[in-house]
Amino acid sequence: MLQVRDIDHLVLRVRDVAAMVRFYGEVLGCPVQRVDDRIGLVQLRAGRGLIDLIPVDSEIGRAGGAAPGREGRNLDHFCLRVEPWDAEAIRAHLRAHGVEPGPVAQRFGAEGQGPSMYLADPEGNTVELKGPPNPPAA
Repeated sequence: MLQVRDIDHLVLRVRDVAAMVRFYGEVLGCPVQRVDDRIGLVQLRAGRGLIDLIPVDSEIGRAGGAAPGREGRNLDHFCLRVEPWDAEAIRAHLRAHGVEPGPVAQRFGAEGQGPSMYLADPEGNTVELKGPPNPPAA
């Protein structure tokens, strides 16, 4: 049986690569790791994993059908584990970049129940930012 350790990467088909690079790079702190101009791929480092951006008008992007949007999203959401977790500082940072985060709520993730918030990237994909798991009950 396979044993999965974590998410290696995810691929988002996007309309505006530059806006998405700014959002994931400047707002969420995921720097560009690699660019493959031959296929239009931009890979951003997200901790141990990667977020791949592929233009919808590229050869690979066209294979996915219609562009992402309210009527045809690529996925429900994906979650980035954030450390350190300071909800107010994160909210202030996002708002300084014109991003309105949702409320902080307790949600279950890979490490257990803990705080998280949702936000939308420039193309409407939902991103969850997740804090550490709550300490075990005594």
